[in-house]
Amino acid sequence: MPETLPLFPLQTVLLPGANLPLHIFEPRYRQLTVDLVKGVVPDKRFGVAAIRTPLIEEVDKPDQLAAVGCSAILRQATRLGDGRYDIVTTGERRFRLLDLDATSAPYLIGTVEWIPDAQIPPAKADRVASLERSARAAYRRYCETAWEREDWTEPDEDTDIGNLAHLLAADCLLPIEDRQTLLEEVRPLHRLRMVYSLLTREAGIIAALRAVPAPASAFSAPMNLN
Repeated sequence: MPETLPLFPLQTVLLPGANLPLHIFEPRYRQLTVDLVKGVVPDKRFGVAAIRTPLIEEVDKPDQLAAVGCSAILRQATRLGDGRYDIVTTGERRFRLLDLDATSAPYLIGTVEWIPDAQIPPAKADRVASLERSARAAYRRYCETAWEREDWTEPDEDTDIGNLAHLLAADCLLPIEDRQTLLEEVRPLHRLRMVYSLLTREAGIIAALRAVPAPASAFSAPMNLN
């Protein structure tokens, strides 16, 4: 059944399991943070949806946002002296945005439906291990090309296969379009193939250009995203 969820439009894509630090300074999102902290918003949960184009100044229609977003759970909130907040959130699960209410609250409220993963067909179960090895190997190549060893940590060996692709992609600096495609993909094995291809491509680009992105640790501090 559809549910309602406070929405935070951003020019980024949040993936399930990924951490997203935010620096909150706009008044309406300060109010959202207060409502999350005080329990006005149930379960400290809100939705993150990517803005379709950076030219949009004010979001008030569903078609200005990506159709699929990801819920976020507030993990930590630090109030600053002038009323701003530094917060840390973690991506939870995907939703499809059905409608948008821009008038009932200071911040946007979305009507959403949750998107589950498809089941892995029994005939493809024997491919899981090899796809996992390939995706993890591509992740290691990317990280070894881009960063120092202390700047990245591979997901645990017992990570659920449905979560693995998102976690492998979470700290890698992929284009927003690729992250959105990964978010929308509901077939776990196909998602692993996508991660393998994307990280292999990006590692090759970094090696060829000798242009190294900022390490994952650079994103441990709150970022100005709202």
